[in-house]
Amino acid sequence: MNELVSRSVPVVVAAILLALFPLFGGKFAVDLVVRIMILAVFALSLELLVGQTGLVCFGHAAFLGIAAYAAALLSPQSGPAPLLLLLPAAVVAAGLYALVVGALSLRTRGIYFIMVTLAFAQMAYYVFHDTKLGGGSDGIYLYFRPALSIAGWQPFDLDSGHTFYYFVLASLVFTFTLLAFLARSRFGRALAGIRVNEQRMRAVGFPTYGYKLTAFVLAAMLAGLAGFLYALKDGFVNPELLSWHQSGAVLIMIILGGIGSLRGAVIGAFAFALLQELFQSEAVFGGFAQHWQLTLGFAIIACVALMPNGIVGIGRQLGRRVSHLRRLRHA
Repeated sequence: MNELVSRSVPVVVAAILLALFPLFGGKFAVDLVVRIMILAVFALSLELLVGQTGLVCFGHAAFLGIAAYAAALLSPQSGPAPLLLLLPAAVVAAGLYALVVGALSLRTRGIYFIMVTLAFAQMAYYVFHDTKLGGGSDGIYLYFRPALSIAGWQPFDLDSGHTFYYFVLASLVFTFTLLAFLARSRFGRALAGIRVNEQRMRAVGFPTYGYKLTAFVLAAMLAGLAGFLYALKDGFVNPELLSWHQSGAVLIMIILGGIGSLRGAVIGAFAFALLQELFQSEAVFGGFAQHWQLTLGFAIIACVALMPNGIVGIGRQLGRRVSHLRRLRHA
């Protein structure tokens, strides 16, 4: 119980700080935090697969992009669509594609699973890139954010003030809380057992294929939530959302933060995005900022080499080194 409280306190403090940030943050900073929180939702969705189930998926961006395109394609150009219709439609679209992809790809393992998920993601990418379905390579615009109306009563307007910021924050809190409860449930413990030793789980009677498929679809639907938020944020969707670069970036986020930790996924999203902004800054790096991919790559390599357990594991890593030094002194 004490361990649960100690882990919850930093999370609650971080949520409060994020809730207060629009009160003193500038427009650019608030927009940046909104983008990072959407990336954090995306990273949490992949953490369910990689960290909790042991399934390394290299096509996760397909679910992000499909949901974003669904939101844009289902939104009329004459006015806002109902939020209670558009949000479930986008999330379900990602889930349905994941059901097909997962049903086939989960029959493979290891590198074959990685390549099959990448292949399905690239198929979806080229459908939107090479056809007129979503505007081709130019993408498609979403002209109005959806509206929430219940019997003529509108609780909030996503276009007013910082409402969209808090909507994204609520989505991040919802995703984190859902996965935290899921990890402590029977289903979560079964996924942990599959990650450690799937053959042993099958031997004791667990239908591991069904568990993995459920986790795959759920992760895709959460990625779809991030895609829906992304479409609403910029009002524009293009095929690059489905590219393998996006899948690689989100995988780097959870590695950077620390695989196997929900907090690590969120921290990794913030660290990755902030490092990207830093190395793109001409005020700091001058003309060399145009080569930001190079410096970002070196920074990530250094972080992984120096922090093998990710940013979230720095405390444990320092604790082990201090304990080792104390043993050497007393030896």
